Amino acid sequence: MRQVVLGFGVVLVLGLGSVKPLWSQASEIPSAGQVVPNGETPEQHGKKLLNEMVEALGGNAWLSRRNIRELGHLGRFFHGSPTGLVIDFTSTRQFPTDNRFEATRVGFITDKSILFPGKKIDVVQIWTAGKGYEVTYKGKAELPKDQVDDFYRRRDHSVEAVVNTWLKAPGVVVVYEGTTMVERRLAEKVTVLSDNNDAVTLELDSTSHLPLRRTFQWRNETFKDFDEDAEEYADYHTIQGLPTALSITRYHNGDMASQTFLLKVEYDVDAAPDLFNPDVLLKKKQ
Repeated sequence: MRQVVLGFGVVLVLGLGSVKPLWSQASEIPSAGQVVPNGETPEQHGKKLLNEMVEALGGNAWLSRRNIRELGHLGRFFHGSPTGLVIDFTSTRQFPTDNRFEATRVGFITDKSILFPGKKIDVVQIWTAGKGYEVTYKGKAELPKDQVDDFYRRRDHSVEAVVNTWLKAPGVVVVYEGTTMVERRLAEKVTVLSDNNDAVTLELDSTSHLPLRRTFQWRNETFKDFDEDAEEYADYHTIQGLPTALSITRYHNGDMASQTFLLKVEYDVDAAPDLFNPDVLLKKKQ
């Protein structure tokens, strides 16, 4: 069965904050030193910034989202250069609760044919219960292990995971690391460290407090060094009251790997019970 490889980011869609000033000269860029307000430790200030981030994202409304549906296209890059491959997709992600499992379904949109104009989805990927599947009208197949590992590694280091899992775990440490720049925008840098020495760094817009970049590293089992994954969030708009980033750029070891542009985003949509069931095959399209 044909395998569709998609470096699809855990689609963390976020929204439009205040427009930041652009710095035309190096002398205008504020110092990146760790300046903590009087009376606060770096950990206290870091936690305060993360709380402000959650409120900027929508507070309880953001925390209680059931799901998110997206329509967009993704461009692939190799060592920072475009490959010419552009993938049109629709995606539905279900957020977990005590009574609801976490899952993602991605459908790949293609042209029907020259004779029959229009669009069709004849291949989907379903990510559920720690596995990834490719599903067509012919059957299902498990996706390659490296692709599955990459997907869940990025999901486990997402903004949602930091808020809902990392910060609630015992032994977690939050460190404020001062100011930095993300695409010529001033940001506040916060790193969250787990008790097993894993870490996620978030860089937050210094005015709106929305995430501008998320970064983490992991050990490469083949070369025994560290790889780095980073995502940058831009073009924020408010959708259904929630700030939402319509542009997500992913970097691998500093090189651009993909750019995702979202054309439509909806929250808390009606989803069929079998939407994330990989045993339910697609209907053959004519």
